[in-house]
Amino acid sequence: MITEEMVRAALKNVVDPEIGLDIVNLGLVYRIEVSDEGRKVDIDMTLTTPACPAGPQIMNQAKREVESLSAVYKHLEEVQIHLVWTPFWNPSLMSEDAREELGLF
Repeated sequence: MITEEMVRAALKNVVDPEIGLDIVNLGLVYRIEVSDEGRKVDIDMTLTTPACPAGPQIMNQAKREVESLSAVYKHLEEVQIHLVWTPFWNPSLMSEDAREELGLF
């Protein structure tokens, strides 16, 4: 069965093209819920800004990366990505490694 950790690992393949870091380490993924015995995955995520020009690309890639898990986990039927703005993203949500890479201490 698909787990939250597997989904999070898949989402690490999604890189914000303007920043060059993955959306997990940027702190853009707020919630991952796997339900219905692995058939459904719901993700709440945000963008660094509502005006992010790469927003549609990031959202589409996130959905594709999680859907690709169905190649191994045949029960996966539905992936929902919900764009949320609460809490509003800020650099404190980034992982320590991401802050270091961007020089934010």
